[in-house]
Amino acid sequence: MSDIGLRERKRQRMYQVLSDIAVRLFVEKGFDAVSVAEVAAAAEVSKPTLFRYFPAKEDLVLHRIADHEGEAARVVRQGPAPVEALRRHFLDGLARHDPVTGLNDDPEVLSFHALLYGTPALVARLHTHLERSEAALAESLGGDLDARLAAGQIIAVQRILAQENWRRIAAGERAADVREDAVAAAERAFGLLAAGLPHLA
Repeated sequence: MSDIGLRERKRQRMYQVLSDIAVRLFVEKGFDAVSVAEVAAAAEVSKPTLFRYFPAKEDLVLHRIADHEGEAARVVRQGPAPVEALRRHFLDGLARHDPVTGLNDDPEVLSFHALLYGTPALVARLHTHLERSEAALAESLGGDLDARLAAGQIIAVQRILAQENWRRIAAGERAADVREDAVAAAERAFGLLAAGLPHLA
C-alpha cells in the first residue's frame, strides 16, 4: 500500500515539475516560441516521457488549474442550496485571494494569467476545461436541459467575474483596491442568478 502511495506521489511530483518548467519557459519566451522538445530537455526527460504525462503542449499550462475542474460540481454537492453554496465559495476565494477568482496581484500569478489569456491555443483549451466543468455541474444539478442551462449561466458568471478582476489588476490596480468592488460584483451577480434560478437558490 505504501509503495502505491509512494509511486503516486512521485507521479504527481513529476506532473508538477514538468508543468512548472514549461510555464517558466513559456512566460520567458512565449508559448509558441518554445517546443515540447525544449521543455523535455530542460526537465531532463525524453519527449515520449513528457507526452506520457501531458498528451498536448497546452496541458502543461492548464495543469496549474486542473484541480479546479469540476470544482463547482463538488461545491453544490455539499449544499445548502446550489447558488448559495457557490456564492459563499466564490466569496471565500476572494477573501483568500485565490488566483482562480482573478483577485491576485502576485507577479507570478499575473504572468501566468497573461500567458493563459494572451495565447489563443491556451484560451481554446481553457474553453474545453470550462465546458467540462459546466457538464459536471449540470450533472450535479440533475442533468436535464434546465440543469444544463443553469450550469451554463453559473460557469459564465464565475468566468466573467474572475476575468474582470484580472483585467483591472493587469491594468495596474492592486488587489487590495479591487477587492471591495469584486465582492460587490460577486454579490450582485449571484443575486441575479438566485433571482433567475429560484429553484436552485
